[in-house]
Amino acid sequence: MRLTLAEPKYLKDSISIISDLVNEARFKVTPEAMELVAMDPANVAMVIFKLLGSAFTEYDVKDPVEIAINLSNLKQILRRASPNDMLTLELGPENKLKVELKGNTKRTFNLPIIELEEKEQKIPDLKFPVTITTSSTILSESIEDVDIVAESVTFMADKDKFSINAEGDLSQANIEVKAGDNTKIKVEGDEKIKSKYSIEYLKKMMGASKLSDEVSINFNKDYPLKLEYKKIDKLMLSFILAPRVENE
Repeated sequence: MRLTLAEPKYLKDSISIISDLVNEARFKVTPEAMELVAMDPANVAMVIFKLLGSAFTEYDVKDPVEIAINLSNLKQILRRASPNDMLTLELGPENKLKVELKGNTKRTFNLPIIELEEKEQKIPDLKFPVTITTSSTILSESIEDVDIVAESVTFMADKDKFSINAEGDLSQANIEVKAGDNTKIKVEGDEKIKSKYSIEYLKKMMGASKLSDEVSINFNKDYPLKLEYKKIDKLMLSFILAPRVENE
């Protein structure tokens, strides 16, 4: 296995975001893509990441391989990558992942491949009546706004409007995003659909706006939320977040 990226930011930014949610994870490297599916330790959020072979300048994978890595260690190494560096990943001897950064200098790091007990994560088959596509900046800014007043946020959608609401002990925040050029809203049925989610988790996911200008938002009443960020022919990073269900 030998993979070379001319734009290290795709891996660097992705790992930086994923490592805020997951400490250790297993990459599956197939002849088509480098993939990861992992749950956070509290079983509240799932991360699904795919970096396509077409994003690499060199992508040499004969047979699928699985590599389990400590993500904060990998993040520390990738932070040293400059935008113009060539980043190469290779399976080295003694069960190590060799990371090479080549720019004005050539720097080589070897990361231990770890044993992961956990079973392979399966992506749940979720059906959503709501699909909103909007600018990733709009969503990020809205989450920053509601973070001022509360710990959880309510997403609400009807045919022509997507609302993001939060209520603290005394304060309230309400953001309305109307369907238009930047925002497409698709809702099945006529009733308003709303669900509540943790702002702390959402803030960690918002980092993905660095990777894509657009985000796809799916949810249902008291049902998981799915956020998907894509860069065509390069990568896909999506998150599934469990709802916060209020006890009546």
